[in-house]
Amino acid sequence: MKNLAIIPARGGSKRIPRKNIKDFLGKPIIAYSIEASMNSGLFDEVMVSTDDEEIKEISIKYGASVPYIRSAENSNDYASTIDVIKEVILSYKKIGKIFNYSCCIYPTAPLIQQHHLKEGFKMLCDKKFDTVFPVVPFGYPIWRGLEIDKNNKTKIIWSEFLNSRSQDLKKVYHDAGQWYWINSSKNIETIFTENSGSIILSEEEVQDIDNLSDWKMAEIKYKLYK
Repeated sequence: MKNLAIIPARGGSKRIPRKNIKDFLGKPIIAYSIEASMNSGLFDEVMVSTDDEEIKEISIKYGASVPYIRSAENSNDYASTIDVIKEVILSYKKIGKIFNYSCCIYPTAPLIQQHHLKEGFKMLCDKKFDTVFPVVPFGYPIWRGLEIDKNNKTKIIWSEFLNSRSQDLKKVYHDAGQWYWINSSKNIETIFTENSGSIILSEEEVQDIDNLSDWKMAEIKYKLYK
């Protein structure tokens, strides 16, 4: 078996400029994903897919390979994660490198933990899933969700759960946005398939980083839990 870590890091971040290489507690944030991948012992190669020369140089400095510059087609705002993954796998196939399994690891996931990567890979193999990724429970039951109409009236979306106890409501999760294990031998067109599995993380182990407030919260969580 051969495993490939794919870290997608384009240079065109808009909400946080140069987000993928912005300093996070003393080093570029992408370094945490590279180091976690390399130190896990799971991968035969750790590569960064980027369209940016500075990201390329920093990635190589921290031990990743950057065998090619990402295509313009997959570097715009509309390219999906699976598009990037497929481009990487195809590019390696063209030079005769075949990987049984791939793991897409986001460059802005400093809270990533090696034992979670290992747990995810074991689940992928043992259960023969197409994909495996981490999820986290919603902090508040979504069944109590509200909506506001054009007249500013507030309504409960699922009124049948109005009088239900929180502990009786079904648990709902969302993507943790850290990594995705993929069986590369299958022709997968989407990360979420009918044969996907997941491991559950706690809220303390996850932080989506879309703005500077998120960034500060990620630093706080890192200091507290890492």
